[in-house]
Amino acid sequence: MTIGIIGCGKMGEAILTGWIGARTGVAADLTPADFLIVGHSQQRCEQLRHRHGVRVQTDMSGIQAADIIVLGVKPQVLPEVLSQLAPHLEGAPHLVVSIAAGVACATIEAALPAGARVVRAMPNTPLQVGQGATAVAAGATATPSDEQLVCDLFDCLGLAVKVREDQIDAVAALSGAAPAYFAALIEALAVAGEQAGLPAAVAEALLVQSGFGTFDMMRATGASPEQTRLAVCSPGGTTLAALAAMDQAGFAASIQAGVKAAIDRAKELA
Repeated sequence: MTIGIIGCGKMGEAILTGWIGARTGVAADLTPADFLIVGHSQQRCEQLRHRHGVRVQTDMSGIQAADIIVLGVKPQVLPEVLSQLAPHLEGAPHLVVSIAAGVACATIEAALPAGARVVRAMPNTPLQVGQGATAVAAGATATPSDEQLVCDLFDCLGLAVKVREDQIDAVAALSGAAPAYFAALIEALAVAGEQAGLPAAVAEALLVQSGFGTFDMMRATGASPEQTRLAVCSPGGTTLAALAAMDQAGFAASIQAGVKAAIDRAKELA
């Protein structure tokens, strides 16, 4: 299996690093020689060659030799990239994987030669450390085996699940943005800790470890979010008082409003 990655920015490089370093799953046999990277500049290409030992170039020549082509560019430049890619894919129905938010499979299919098999993947940034959460959705021309292969590849980088394409915007607003939400929560809690007299560095260290420990505990025990919350809340205790005050201030409502705003924005960009 050979993979071409077009536009290897932070997320693209994280995917590349994860697949090269995979020790289990379908990516376990991939080596630097199995990748062709199309970068936006010669300088960027040389960085990737030096770091990973992969083949690099600044044009699309030879990209048709790849079994899978990953579109790792930003949504606003995707139309131009597709117009450059399309002539190279004539005559062979390639599997094309897009990680561009807000761009439908149908849009990509229409820009490529007939028969192009398109699958969308919506990863998040913890993929950089092998802890990503990725949703995978197949377009009209992709086969079930195409979708499964993409899901298996991203499963090597954390967790991957299949969803319908009409659920992708919700995924982007939830797990896609979740690292920012969690970081914002830690920021707010750290400020509260400072106001209570804790040094900022101490508050952040405790909160980051608490987040890691909570999520790891939930995964290990299988406890639901509700069960985890209730296990910490003693009747009449401090945690219950804190959560009640947060609810009164609109904690849950503000989060739900934020997710809705993200979904609405994704639809505007589509």
